[in-house]
Formats: sequence, C-alpha cells, structure tokens
Amino acid sequence: MSTYVYGITARSHPALPEGMSGVGEPPMPVRVLTAGDLAAVVSDAPEGLRPKRRDLLAHQNVLAETGAAGCILPMRFGSVAPDDDSVTQVLGERAQHYQERLRELDGKVEYNVKATHVEEAVLHRVMAENAELRSLAEANRQSGGGSYDDKIRLGEMVAAAVKDKEAEDAAEVRAALETAGSALSVGPESTGWLVNLSFLVPRDTAEEFLAAVEQVRTSHPHLDLRVNGPLPPYSFVEPGPAAPADSTAGADAGAQ
Repeated sequence: MSTYVYGITARSHPALPEGMSGVGEPPMPVRVLTAGDLAAVVSDAPEGLRPKRRDLLAHQNVLAETGAAGCILPMRFGSVAPDDDSVTQVLGERAQHYQERLRELDGKVEYNVKATHVEEAVLHRVMAENAELRSLAEANRQSGGGSYDDKIRLGEMVAAAVKDKEAEDAAEVRAALETAGSALSVGPESTGWLVNLSFLVPRDTAEEFLAAVEQVRTSHPHLDLRVNGPLPPYSFVEPGPAAPADSTAGADAGAQ
C-alpha cells in the first residue's frame, strides 16, 4: 500500500498522541517513520483519495496536533509516496535541506493575505484622483451622455485608471506588511486577486502582524482584504518560494 505523508519533523519531536488518526474512511492510523535525525508523520494512503472536507480537516488536524508540540514541515494535502521505504529514502537524501528548514521555521506560522477592489469604491476613488476623468465625465453628462466614441473613450480611461490603481494598491499592501513578517511568498497572479501574499510570521509577533493588516484595511477602504491564518507554513517548506521580507524577490508559490 502507498504511504500518505502529512509532514516532516525532527526525530527528537515528542511522541504523537495515542490513537491519532488521519485521512481515509475509516480513518487510517497515523505513525512515524524515521531516518537519521528526521521523522515523517505518515499513514497508509486510502484508495481513491479526494479532497473531501472530512479528509482535508483530518490532514489539517494531524498537522495541528503534531505542530503544537514542535516544528513540523507540512506537506500539502494528497502527498503520497509509493511506500515507506521511498519516504525514508527521501529523508536521507534531503536531510540537510529538511534540517535547515526545520531550524528556519521553528516557532513561525503562515498568514495568507488576499485583496480585491470593491468595485464601486475604487471607481469613486479613481474619479476623485483624476481630474481628466472628471472633466470628460462631466462633458459627457452635459451633452446628454456623450457620443458613442466619447463613452468608449471614457470607459477605456476608467479601466486603465483602475488597472493602474491595482498595481499601486498591490505595492502599497506589500510594503505595509512585509516588514511585519520574516519572509514573504508571492502567490499566483492569475487567481483574480490583486494581492495574494503569504507571510512567515513568528508566533510571538502575530498580534503585531494582524495589527498591521488592520491598519492597511483602515487606510484602504476601497479594498476587500482577507486574512487566513495562522496556518502551517506550507509556502515556506522549500527555500525557493520564500524570500526574505526585505527582499525584492518573489515566487509563484501556492497560498491557501
């Protein structure tokens, strides 16, 4: 039977709670595989596993219970290896990498921040900030709505102004929050969000990070700002997606 992997931790990690179960129906017993100084939290992989709510929650619960006792590198839902030997082989081959990540992520959690424009509010804002748009809109109004070409021109100018505002707001949100985290991972841009950022935040400064988010929400009322966390640091298991918060580097990392 193939092996389902929840996460990777240190071999010295405290023992798992007795009777812990994970994905599957019935739930599969969770166990630990070791190799050198590392351990993998695993179970047998059920046949035909799909991202159903019960199994997603089971995956998260295993990570939450294990993470409460010490750092664990979370694997994303559906991480399956051919067998136990394959898991321990990878632990041995990537031991240095996993040990470095465990040291870096110890005591830290992930917060994902997404933002979109509130359509009516951002339209009011770009009109208020752009005298040319106001002038053209007023001219159209006085002429009974304006000609077809005038309407097209105004629409194109408004769309361009909103697009510019998206880039401006995205940069402002990032600048306001990145100093409150210790690392930053940039999510895919094709998801419909103008901001999709994951921040690695020390647990003991989480309140400061959330306060910074609230400041952004107050100063940018034309944004619909959403925060998800604290989460296991999914976006920071690999060093590639994660860049120092004061770095200009980004990455195409999957945020929740």
